Amino acid sequence: MEAQIAKRRVFAWISGLLAILASATVYLSMTGESGLAQQSLPTRPHEVTRLDAKRAEGLGWRSDGLDAVFGFVTTLSTDSFVIVTNGEVVGAYGDLRKQYSTHSMRKSFLSALVGMHLVPGAGQVNLNATLEELGIDDAPEPLIAKQKQATVRHLLKSVSGISHPTAASGSLQDDIDRRLGNRENEPGTIWAYNNWDYNALTTIFEMRTGLGIAEAFHQGIAVPSEMEDFDVRDVSYVADASLSMHKAAAFRMSARDLVRFGQIYLNNGRIGDRQIVPSEWINRITEDFIQTGMDGLRWGHGYLWWIPSPDTGLPEGTFWSWGLGNQALFVVPEWNTLIVHQSDTTEFLKRFVPMIEQDGMEGEAAVEHLILSCLEPDNRDSAYCTEHRFTTRREFDKLNSLIVKARN
Repeated sequence: MEAQIAKRRVFAWISGLLAILASATVYLSMTGESGLAQQSLPTRPHEVTRLDAKRAEGLGWRSDGLDAVFGFVTTLSTDSFVIVTNGEVVGAYGDLRKQYSTHSMRKSFLSALVGMHLVPGAGQVNLNATLEELGIDDAPEPLIAKQKQATVRHLLKSVSGISHPTAASGSLQDDIDRRLGNRENEPGTIWAYNNWDYNALTTIFEMRTGLGIAEAFHQGIAVPSEMEDFDVRDVSYVADASLSMHKAAAFRMSARDLVRFGQIYLNNGRIGDRQIVPSEWINRITEDFIQTGMDGLRWGHGYLWWIPSPDTGLPEGTFWSWGLGNQALFVVPEWNTLIVHQSDTTEFLKRFVPMIEQDGMEGEAAVEHLILSCLEPDNRDSAYCTEHRFTTRREFDKLNSLIVKARN
């Protein structure tokens, strides 16, 4: 019991930091690191488990390529990493049972839940319903008439055009303002990675279905997919009533449970003979996405999943879920493969948050300071820099390129 209480306290502490966390999100996910973190760092002693070379090659993986992938993973702040092809674990690193905050991966979980409730009936989520028709507003700042004409589909595609303060947004608001401005945008015309859309969608889902996010995910996905570690207590809400009445639903999840979630998508929404997520809903991700104006792994965005650009080397039809710290689940249908990457951001936050709250540093400056500190000779072998430092975008992109090269 005491362990469970402690777990909930830590989870609540991490979740409560999401609003501050987001102050670095644009810098980390949508820019780069301006040449930072190019030096190699010490390897970590966690065990790597691999299939024998012949079997891995039979599944389409070059043994020397996998050597490079897992060798590089051991130099990052990665805590769990796994490649699964045709249902077999090709290679794994770290404890796949341990749960970590998934951060913005929550949006892909929400997308799945919405897709499961499209059938007409009392709990239907109608994609064409407007916010006005659904009775959705906000406080303390209300929505204007044009904003209320945005539909559920607009929220799912991140094209509502609504620029409104919201929980867990931080300096994402700067990027939203750059894209949307302080004006009345026509819904459906401008893409912006906008937490207001996703938080309002959470409200709509719970209002229409009568289910909390935790209950819906547990009943609809975790139980039928036989997740081993997920519990309803692994979902919590982040709210800021001074900005918005809509809340963010945050998740913790283990790598092996993320694999089970991804397997639903590889199986066209089915678990055994049961259709969990409509196959048509899954097809929309890669058939009806928006180009974001960014390159690389975040080239497109469809129904709360990211679409990599062709020049990443990942096959057409690939989509992935992303969270702060490069928490990731890649679904690669052409390879019949799932790839999960997780990092524990707890120690990073212990350093990052005081730099914001006490020292008054901007998010970008705080992240840059922490990254550079681990390149200094006196710090490179410290426990933080070896075990807990932040995996940068540059490093994550390199990991992806090594994965692509490892395919036959």
